Amino acid sequence: MTGASDTVAIGADALRRFAADLLGAGGFTADQADQTAAMLVWANLRGADSHGVLRIPRYVEMVELGLINPAAEPRQVSGKGAVAVIDTQRAPGAVGMSLAARKASELADTHGIGWCAVRSISHAGAIGYYAHQVAQAGRIGIVMTASKPLMIYHGSSAEGVSTNPIAIAAPTGNPDRPLLLDMSTASVALGKIMAARDAGQPIPVGWAVDGNGRATTDPREAKAVLPMAGPKGSGLSLMIEVLASVLTANPLIAVALVHGGDPGGNGLVAVLDPSAFGDNFTLEVDRLGAAIKSLPPAAGVDSVYLPGERGFEEMERRSRAGIPLARGTVSRLLALASKLNVAVPEGVA
Repeated sequence: MTGASDTVAIGADALRRFAADLLGAGGFTADQADQTAAMLVWANLRGADSHGVLRIPRYVEMVELGLINPAAEPRQVSGKGAVAVIDTQRAPGAVGMSLAARKASELADTHGIGWCAVRSISHAGAIGYYAHQVAQAGRIGIVMTASKPLMIYHGSSAEGVSTNPIAIAAPTGNPDRPLLLDMSTASVALGKIMAARDAGQPIPVGWAVDGNGRATTDPREAKAVLPMAGPKGSGLSLMIEVLASVLTANPLIAVALVHGGDPGGNGLVAVLDPSAFGDNFTLEVDRLGAAIKSLPPAAGVDSVYLPGERGFEEMERRSRAGIPLARGTVSRLLALASKLNVAVPEGVA
């Protein structure tokens, strides 16, 4: 365990156990806690701290508020051929999305393609985690999630769509390092504003607006985020709502805009088996990657990166040196541990 002026570093295994203990004490079943902790620490390892363990206090609060249902028993409610729709009954997001990845992969084994939609999930976390799981098995994974209005719809002054993310992973010759695109449709993930709040740092102009619709650099005043690339971001978010919510008979945005409240979330995982399309797929992905990597770097750029490559490099560094957590995050986790009577890993306090 090492510390710096503004961070505390903790090993991945210790952090995963601590996260699972906190979630378990907060109402998750042991299996739900393990699945969720694995997803959160994966995000921290890749440097996506906005989707890491800083989310735990909110997840526990969601159990208390009934927004997460630890007693959920997901069941398939419809489907045809390569399509399955599962109602997760507000199960923890990592549980619902991992289930979708497994089911879609099973369908792809039979049909060449599998599409599994999961409705009524809670916060899904870093959706690249589920696409990564699919790609490690030699398949292409496409993942999307939808939730309540959190983002300004381009041309309006109010929240009209969510930050609905999309992740796409394609296997390469190295099963542990696929091409992995994981992006929000917002100018920034909401969790990065949470991370800035924990770190006591300002946010850039263009990330968010306050309650009056004015641009703000204070993460404490941020009310809604702005869409990526204006109409492109809000349009893409709207179409993800169509695919993940309207298509599964569980619309979120229209319900929330009319009735308010938190309608929960939906997600989908589509899996493609490359062997259904031809031969030598991973070889060609590797060749494509090598061609992109050989492009001359722009002025001031050290290296040309492929989608997900920075995250994998950061994962290797943090696996060796530990995961640095902002002291604000550590303080909130320690407060929760005290409240739930959970043992704290040696050195964190």
